[in-house]
Amino acid sequence: MTGPGDSARAADLPGADLRIADQPRPERADAARNRRLLIDAAERLVREHGVAALSMEAVAEAAGVGVGTVYRRFGDLAGLAYALLDAQERVFQEEVLHGPPPVGPGAPPAERLHAFVHRYVERLDNHGELLTTAETMRYQAGAYRLQHLHLSTLISEIDSGLDAEYLAGAILETLAGRLFVHQNTDRGFSAERIKAGLDQLLRGITG
Repeated sequence: MTGPGDSARAADLPGADLRIADQPRPERADAARNRRLLIDAAERLVREHGVAALSMEAVAEAAGVGVGTVYRRFGDLAGLAYALLDAQERVFQEEVLHGPPPVGPGAPPAERLHAFVHRYVERLDNHGELLTTAETMRYQAGAYRLQHLHLSTLISEIDSGLDAEYLAGAILETLAGRLFVHQNTDRGFSAERIKAGLDQLLRGITG
């Protein structure tokens, strides 16, 4: 187990072979071009018409390819949504692994736990609909595994008597895209109110 402030160094963590944000394996040049064509078309659809307009068929039409090409590349709509989130996911994980405290290393674990949750709520506020679309892939994604590992390590540093693995998963459930969209859109809770409520929950761990 790492010492305080070192929790996010992936090389020091159990399961350190997890790569930042599911780094893709090297692609052939033509495959990379085709992927970029589809991503550009999907980004254009979301930018011009919103996440509700995103579908495999719409992306195929916008890119000028058959819908089978889109399915072969991304599998389903959740896979496509994850691909669209890839760049900002990498930025977020870089903040956690190597960024300034308190999100990054260098702050006490309790402070980092609160900072992680606040930063994640900000992501949800900016990308909640897309994260919700991607959610069916959530538990299979390397990004989720790395987030769970990071939180469980922080919790163990705060109190080694806590069930860190369970609590890390429970915290991540409070950051599910569907829950955020319901609270923010249907219930009218602001991102700041959600952060404050989560702080109250976390104080059961951090004191």
